[in-house]
Amino acid sequence: MEHQAGFSLQIHSAEFVTSAVAPEGYPPGDHPEVAFAGRSNVGKSSLINCLLGRKKLVRTSRTPGRTQTLNFFLINESFYFVDLPGYGYAKVPQKIREQWGPMIERYLTTRRRLSGVVHIMDLRHPPTTDDLLLWNWLREMGIPAVPVLTKADKVSRGNRARHLRDASQRLGIEPREAVVFSAVTREGWQALWERLMPWIGYSS
Repeated sequence: MEHQAGFSLQIHSAEFVTSAVAPEGYPPGDHPEVAFAGRSNVGKSSLINCLLGRKKLVRTSRTPGRTQTLNFFLINESFYFVDLPGYGYAKVPQKIREQWGPMIERYLTTRRRLSGVVHIMDLRHPPTTDDLLLWNWLREMGIPAVPVLTKADKVSRGNRARHLRDASQRLGIEPREAVVFSAVTREGWQALWERLMPWIGYSS
């Protein structure tokens, strides 16, 4: 990872550990965990790879809905990133979609070491019904979450404020609470890390 002025966290190691569909498959230990959630085609894998300065740690796919398990990545041997299955992709078989909901809910509500959720949405479009359902559920459950509006490089500077304002209004937050992010230009990279550092036990 590149060093940035005023930013102390360096990524020395990042490795895939395991996939799981139930608690008995979760990795043991007391490392804090940050989960990443979003629609199947929202750029979740690209965001995680960008955060970690890796190109292919998390597989990106042209076929939305391919991730069907909880994927655990151990970072710096001190905290986990957990890639959750994407939601909202109609072509995924109904039976699989019905399994995802309980699998994700069980993890989010029972995992003691879960520090928070990075909820990824597309800046180009208003939050979807599925986005709003998850966001409001996280708030109702008292699970810390940071909204990240990605693919910012695809929105012109002149339209940024309008898109951000619309998304914020729908989510019921102030625009400053959201992180505008681009895995292409790395915009929002440091802002997001600064939100995550307290969750993983680092100080800026």
